[in-house]
Amino acid sequence: MWINEYMTGRSFGANTAFSGEIRAANHGNVAVSATRDYGAVPLIAPAGIAYVPTAGSPTMVVEGAGGAVCLGVIAPAQAQLEPGELMLYSAGGASIVLKNNGKVLINGREAS
Repeated sequence: MWINEYMTGRSFGANTAFSGEIRAANHGNVAVSATRDYGAVPLIAPAGIAYVPTAGSPTMVVEGAGGAVCLGVIAPAQAQLEPGELMLYSAGGASIVLKNNGKVLINGREAS
């Protein structure tokens, strides 16, 4: 319990999270313009997912005891998704949607 309180009280605070915009990205690092410019900070993503965000994407940077990290890009609302569904999409328009009913849509078409 005391470790959790120590870490949350000292490592990260509301004043250490900043919204910004991706300037450039490569090899798992991003450059971000926020309240200050961040160059080559690590990009956080769920295990098993790798991506390179496009320049101009809105993002969030958090500074902690180990340095700054980029939490990823802020996902735009997807009206066609229901709670519990998942969409993978690219800047070029390709998409895969995992529906709650077990169906898989690839570029809007049901996969067989």
